[in-house]
Amino acid sequence: MEKIRALFWDVGGVVLTNAWDHEQRDAAVEHFLIDKSAFEARHKELVPLFEEGRISLDEYLDRAVFYQSRTFSREDVKRFMFSLSRPKPQVLELVRQLSSKYLMATINNESRELNQYRIDNFALTDCFELFVSSCFVGMRKPDERIYRLGLDLTQHAPGECCFIDDRPGNIEGAAKVGLRTVLMKDAQQLRRDLADLGVEP
Repeated sequence: MEKIRALFWDVGGVVLTNAWDHEQRDAAVEHFLIDKSAFEARHKELVPLFEEGRISLDEYLDRAVFYQSRTFSREDVKRFMFSLSRPKPQVLELVRQLSSKYLMATINNESRELNQYRIDNFALTDCFELFVSSCFVGMRKPDERIYRLGLDLTQHAPGECCFIDDRPGNIEGAAKVGLRTVLMKDAQQLRRDLADLGVEP
């Protein structure tokens, strides 16, 4: 079995909380008293464009929320969205420990402004050398192309790489191109499963 030389990480749900998943959207619906069904219908239509960097956060909000008059502003919503991001301390500490021994990269689905905020606010450039974010590369997990792009950019064979995610569908996409994988449930299990693959700080 090949020795693992590179680790690819999901961000939302693994290293940090999710950026704009259903829990965060539900919190916004409750906070701003938005009609959930109308908002979610618009979000579903917009999310591929949003996460692939084809529309900005302002454009997304204009079409998902501000298609009618509101008592709050776009800036209010953006501040609220950004405020929902939190670190997962045990995983982030593990990432920092591993970053001195392995090539570290992300493969994550995220809109540009939220992705950049999270990179900057949580100092992710200290841990990761490469960000294969959907908003930068114009494709999303579990599309096999995004994993192949990560391999091309790092110039590692699939068997030399491990991908960590909290969603089975994304894990399946990575496995199809030959990446070793860990489906994360919690920090302790993640450490154990990585150790089983020979990955330790």
